Amino acid sequence: GLWGALTAVSPQDWEQRQEEDTLLIERILLLVRNVLHVPPDPTEEQQGVDGDASVHDRVLWALHISGMDDLLKFLASAQVEQQWALHVLEIISLMFRDQSPEELAALGRGTAGAEHGEDTRELESLRQREMAEKRSRALQRTSRHSRFGGSYVLQGVKSIGDRDVVFHKGLHNLKSYSHDLGKEPRRLPRRRQPAP
Repeated sequence: GLWGALTAVSPQDWEQRQEEDTLLIERILLLVRNVLHVPPDPTEEQQGVDGDASVHDRVLWALHISGMDDLLKFLASAQVEQQWALHVLEIISLMFRDQSPEELAALGRGTAGAEHGEDTRELESLRQREMAEKRSRALQRTSRHSRFGGSYVLQGVKSIGDRDVVFHKGLHNLKSYSHDLGKEPRRLPRRRQPAP
């Protein structure tokens, strides 16, 4: 119906939309408005069990299931669809006909407050768990010396200039000392390597 009429036309074709499409959109919007405009029947509402959804609520649910609420949001926000603004505004006001603004605001605050409180509690429990894990890790850590083995002067082995070499590795590495220690080996290109 309405959704197909809107989505079938590409955005470049808004100006070339057929007059039949425009009439169809207007008729469907008027139908939705008229359905929502029907006043509640007090006798039927009293016969239902407490907690049952009213006829108006069931109509709103059917509109939601069909995707009409998304379509109304699209029509309200699209720049090229301003001609439907009053129809959409009237439909939205009829959707909230049975609700007072104070009730809607209090309901929104209540759910947001409850969700915020639940999120805060969850974050606090996660923080407490993380602090406990940090404490247990700190207790499990043994006191061990650092990996820094010290610096040594190799007397009799000259570095650049007239100074002795300063050796920064542990003494157990002293046997494998060479001036090229820690340097990247220079790679020969394959064509310059000697033949095996």
